[in-house]
Amino acid sequence: MVNEHLATYLNDHLAGSVAAIELLEHLQAAYVGDELEHFFTGLRNDIEADRQELKQLMDQLKIAQSRPRNAGAWIAGKFAELKMRLDDSAYGPLRLLESLEAVELGITGKLALWRALIAAAEIAAALRDALDYQRLARRATEQIERVEFRRLEAAKAAFTGLR
Repeated sequence: MVNEHLATYLNDHLAGSVAAIELLEHLQAAYVGDELEHFFTGLRNDIEADRQELKQLMDQLKIAQSRPRNAGAWIAGKFAELKMRLDDSAYGPLRLLESLEAVELGITGKLALWRALIAAAEIAAALRDALDYQRLARRATEQIERVEFRRLEAAKAAFTGLR
């Protein structure tokens, strides 16, 4: 029998990836032709790859995907998008800053997921060889660093009027 807490935890993170991918798709569309489009495309591809690894783990553990959680994450993403649109109706520097910050927070949560699984795998045989959690944690750390660089550049633009 699958640990109910593990199933909930993995489904929460899977749902979070839905919101992150949705936000990154909006950002890609907003910055077509800009070098940020390439950045957001690469980041979205990375997050989609991580999402597939999480789904693979859930399949191996026979954990069903929670449609209500995914739907809830999609709705929460829509509210976040509305909030950011109200703060900065165009895709200006504040909206970019807030969007990057939301993405970075999500990736930080993903890093916490991989680290929690590293710890749990020490005593849970079913988790031990399921995925290379160390590699996934390193990838999340690298993603955080990439986003943080862009986030700080966006902060400079948002708070000083520069672009």
